[in-house]
Amino acid sequence: MSVLLHNLSREREMENVHLAVEEEDIYSGYNDYNPTFDSEELENDVGFQQAVRTSHGRRPPMTAKFPGTAIGARPLATAFGARIPLASSMGRPMTGAVQDGAARPMTAVRAAGYTSSLTRGSTFDPLGQSKGPAPPLEGKNEDTPEEKIKILEKKVNDLIEESCMAQSIGALQLALEKAKEAGRKERALVRQREQSGNAEHINLDLTYSVLLNLANQYANNEMYPEALNSYQVIVKNKMFSNAGRLKVNMANIYVKQKSYPKAIKFYRMALDQISNAHKELRIKIMQDIGVVFVRMGQYSDAITSFEHIMSESPNIKTGFNLILCYYAIGDRERMKKAFQKLISVPLGIDDEDKYISSNDDNDSNMVIEAIKNDKLHQMERNLKVLAEKYIMTAAKLIAPAIETSFATGFDWCVDIVKSSQYIELANDLEINKAITYLRQKDFNQAVETLKTFEKKDSRVKSAAATNLSFLYFLEKDYDQADRYADLAMTADRYNPAALINKGNTVFVKQDYEKAAEFYKEALRNDSSCTEALYNLGLTYKKLNRLDEALDCFLKLHAILRNSAQVMYQLANLYELLEDPQQAIEWLIQVLSVTHTDPQALAKLGELYDSEGDKSQAFQYYYESFRYYPSNIDVIEWLGAYYIETQFCEKAIQFFERATLIQPTQVKWQLMVASCYRRSGNYQKALETYKDIHRKFPENVECLRFLVRLCTDMGLNEVQEYATKLKKVEKMKEIREQRVKSGRESSSRGRREGSAGSAGVSSSVSSPKMGTLLSNTLSPVYRKTDVKAGERMKDSAHSSSTKGERLSAKMRSLPGSNEPYEASSPKEIDASYVDPLGPQMERPKTGAKRRVEDDDFADEELGDDLLPE
Repeated sequence: MSVLLHNLSREREMENVHLAVEEEDIYSGYNDYNPTFDSEELENDVGFQQAVRTSHGRRPPMTAKFPGTAIGARPLATAFGARIPLASSMGRPMTGAVQDGAARPMTAVRAAGYTSSLTRGSTFDPLGQSKGPAPPLEGKNEDTPEEKIKILEKKVNDLIEESCMAQSIGALQLALEKAKEAGRKERALVRQREQSGNAEHINLDLTYSVLLNLANQYANNEMYPEALNSYQVIVKNKMFSNAGRLKVNMANIYVKQKSYPKAIKFYRMALDQISNAHKELRIKIMQDIGVVFVRMGQYSDAITSFEHIMSESPNIKTGFNLILCYYAIGDRERMKKAFQKLISVPLGIDDEDKYISSNDDNDSNMVIEAIKNDKLHQMERNLKVLAEKYIMTAAKLIAPAIETSFATGFDWCVDIVKSSQYIELANDLEINKAITYLRQKDFNQAVETLKTFEKKDSRVKSAAATNLSFLYFLEKDYDQADRYADLAMTADRYNPAALINKGNTVFVKQDYEKAAEFYKEALRNDSSCTEALYNLGLTYKKLNRLDEALDCFLKLHAILRNSAQVMYQLANLYELLEDPQQAIEWLIQVLSVTHTDPQALAKLGELYDSEGDKSQAFQYYYESFRYYPSNIDVIEWLGAYYIETQFCEKAIQFFERATLIQPTQVKWQLMVASCYRRSGNYQKALETYKDIHRKFPENVECLRFLVRLCTDMGLNEVQEYATKLKKVEKMKEIREQRVKSGRESSSRGRREGSAGSAGVSSSVSSPKMGTLLSNTLSPVYRKTDVKAGERMKDSAHSSSTKGERLSAKMRSLPGSNEPYEASSPKEIDASYVDPLGPQMERPKTGAKRRVEDDDFADEELGDDLLPE
């Protein structure tokens, strides 16, 4: 009954509702869908649950789902019947319903793609996907003139981009080819526009880009005439705005061609066509004009340009160039003024304190760390370094010119710098002043200047002490060098130069282990310190740690690719490691850097000689002789090589040169005479021997050959030379007897002295001392006595052996009637054993065996050198 009353009240309320004329409600129907897909309320659907629990599937009668809700207000949603469309799913009044006595106007807005009419059985498809795929887009017709023009324009732009990209990676030839192809395509595009009747729509920007890129690529490939022609085409075309600026590019080409008058002309033409609004561009062009005037030697005109720039927009480079021009014309006062202007040029760099963290704010510290080494800070540092470099160079340049003396001028520059923003450069200028004294070879003034820094701050003190240590080291005052090296290390322990100087002072004292420690510490402080690495390699070499030394020099070679010293050290190490092939390879690399180094050439010849390659050894020895014809070792080897190969006439010129270099050495003159004799020129040999006898009258070998020559040639002087030979040999025997008796007397004196010492030890008054001395001297006496006896035996044996050798040598001399042709080639070969040949014992240091001065006077070597 209550339900019936409730329905009657709802009907009375609906009587006051007037429906709108609108056929469709745009807000209805969105929640209506096929009940088949309604699975949200299945758990609460009583009919569905009853059907699941029972087998008959009878639908229960309709009841209110929620208490207090009318049956017609919200029907139950089940799978057995379609849901009844409602005006509003929540009981909302329909659109256009009268509320509070006011009718709502009908809206004309309708949602796109949706409809409120829902057909029975239709699915929810707001996008219309059930209708199938959308039809394909209509393709563009590329046969039309407009499409052809657009495609061609895109190809031209792509070619320009490819040309620029090729230039950026250094492929200049490819960039030029792309630029030319873009030009051809652009001309085809213009013709196509003219044929289609659209000539007035020509893309001038595209034409300008093509021509400019082509001109730039010509210039990059150094095809300057073609580049100038391309620029000229652009400049003369009045349709291109601002084309006059390209005259700067043309002027730059004329500068490269050293056509300086034309360059200035085009710079000025470009300057006339640039308005005053572009101030920076005008300043740069005027700076180029000034530089060109400097190259032409017209310093007054250059000064005019530079002075205008310094008055309008001063910068570091222009200020430095202005000082150079004043220096060139010798104007002292204007040099001073220009230096003051250079010092006062603002750099526009912010304070460095902003890169220092001053609080505990982590966020600000992270920001500071991020910007501490960014591109902007690097640019600021580079600008500051460049400014300091220009100021230092200008001060060193003008200091001797602005005052009567160099020191006074440098002091003036230091005072100006101290009163400027570059106050930290004052100490550096003082140190440069000392270095300038060194270049002028005024060591005392340099030392005095550097000593004034002993009481300065640590950085300057360390630099000054380092230079002082180096100076004293060069003067071989190692104690002072060591003292100042310690002072430099105390002021700045992380100064690698100070550590190297300390290591050097220890090195000369032969404490190589300690020197190596200092060099290692210098490398730890500065891993790029090549001096420390080089000295460490030398130290390891002295310690015979060849593998470690080799490792040091290989690392150094990776840093200094073209250092001849490093490569020579590598070659020497491989030679010590008994790897001659590697040594040869490194020496060849040395010669690729220094083609005319005679020592490297001689060393290479020595290595080839040790390997048995005589032809290569001769080639390098001869090249060394060409570049340095005063090396006795090379001359000796070449002479021996020609004697060994039976070309005695060619050996003469080398021994004659050795005679000029060492005129007091008789062996070279004897070798010249021997070569004449072996080549069959006996008359020249006789004259040479006579000349040697006049210079060295007591030379036995010369007299012997004179006797033989005079005998064979039937000369009357044979008796005279034979008499002299006997006298000289007699004097030599007497001299040997004296030496022998002197040895015997000295050995006898040593024996007597030993016996006397023993006697003294026994006569000491103090019993304690006497016991001590006797106990200590008795074994010494016995040992000395034995040694003295051994020395006597050795002396007697050596004298007898030498006498036997002398008699054998005398017996080996040929008779007076024996011809000189009796000297066989084998004897010549035996006489000149190659001092560098593999048959001899070679030391690892690579030192070559020389024929010493007394070889011809000693009987043991005489037969080896000049056998007959």
